Amino acid sequence: MTESNFDTAKPDTAQTDSETQDAALEPLARIEFLEQELAKLETEKQDLLRLAQSRQAEFENFRRRSERERQETVDIAAADAVKTLLPVFDDFERALAVETADANYAKGVQLIHNRLKETLEKMGLEAIDTTGKIFDPNLHHGIDMVETDEAEDQSILAEFQKGYTFRNKLLRPSMVRVAVKK
Repeated sequence: MTESNFDTAKPDTAQTDSETQDAALEPLARIEFLEQELAKLETEKQDLLRLAQSRQAEFENFRRRSERERQETVDIAAADAVKTLLPVFDDFERALAVETADANYAKGVQLIHNRLKETLEKMGLEAIDTTGKIFDPNLHHGIDMVETDEAEDQSILAEFQKGYTFRNKLLRPSMVRVAVKK
């Protein structure tokens, strides 16, 4: 009986040692598992952070692009409005060029012309200066060429219609007469 108790005691002792080892390994395995989970969560967090930063940058680019497009639309609309007013402005300049006997009438036309000119300039309209300039096809529309030795080649001799830029973009080229060397 002692022997059988001994035999049965052995497995109990071995089972206890195995349970002790499992109990000792269980916290280590749990710690290792938690460290792996923590690493996975850190990686996932970094991926989500990069994604959020990318989305934020995309949104900022979209916002800037939308604002730029809106401003371009406003500029185009303003340029169209100013371009529509240019013939009226030209008519005022022609009316001022005509001599009239009624000084009050001429003064009134001059005041209206000046006010319209100031308003258009505040909006961004600028006249293209052609006096003494060399012909530039980007700014001038040559409608007449005169052979002469009295002026420099390709210089502008006369302006038939003023040209204008609006907010540094060509709105209407100047119509000019150009000198050509013989």
